[in-house]
Amino acid sequence: MQVAVIPYLKGTHKRFRQPLLSSKSVDSRKEIKKARTREHHLWKKRDSAGSGHKALNLIRIISELPSEKEAVYQALNKWIVWETEFPLIAAAKALRILKKRSQWLHVIQVAKWMLSKGQGATMGTYDTLLLAFDMDQRVDEADSLWNMILHTHTRSISKRLFSRMISLYDHHNMQDKIVEVFADMEELGVRPDEDTVRRVASAFRDLGQERRRKLVLRRYLSKWKYIHFNGERVRVRRAFSEKEDDSFAS
Repeated sequence: MQVAVIPYLKGTHKRFRQPLLSSKSVDSRKEIKKARTREHHLWKKRDSAGSGHKALNLIRIISELPSEKEAVYQALNKWIVWETEFPLIAAAKALRILKKRSQWLHVIQVAKWMLSKGQGATMGTYDTLLLAFDMDQRVDEADSLWNMILHTHTRSISKRLFSRMISLYDHHNMQDKIVEVFADMEELGVRPDEDTVRRVASAFRDLGQERRRKLVLRRYLSKWKYIHFNGERVRVRRAFSEKEDDSFAS
């Protein structure tokens, strides 16, 4: 058997190190990728701009409806009948506008309809709906929604939502409920803000639990406060005296 001998040429091994794609083909791919990204952003901008008109249209529709649930849901279903995807951006904008106008009944109607479609189940939507329940004196519905949130989103409940629920119970003089929410807050390791601390301390005071009131103030109240001295705003260390506790919890 004859074996062909291929002479070794200096530099031939470098050929095998060359990339499979030339620099021109790589550049062309980068240009194509950039072009596609640009088109995607343009599409999103057009969609975002159109969502404002859709939101106003939704508000117009719901403002002309009676308060019956069936009529509201039927009209809102017609509003999305030709949509290939649920217009979540438009619905969220409508909720913000209704909230700004303090149209709490319409906020509740739209938010409930969104959740029934499996859409908008976010902390922001829950916060807006709880506020609407509070302002519309629908505490029982707020309580039911809160229990659902606790069981479904236990580890992802925001500080803002805890504060919203404590504020709601405070508005309706439900001190026992405030303490329950605060207990869940502590168990999950969520640190309350100063307004929430004030409400919780006030609830303990009304329930006659003075020791717990002072403990909450000392544990969660900021060690610093701001005062005006010689026309300037100065940060000083807070003194947790009896007078300080009473002035804060009142």
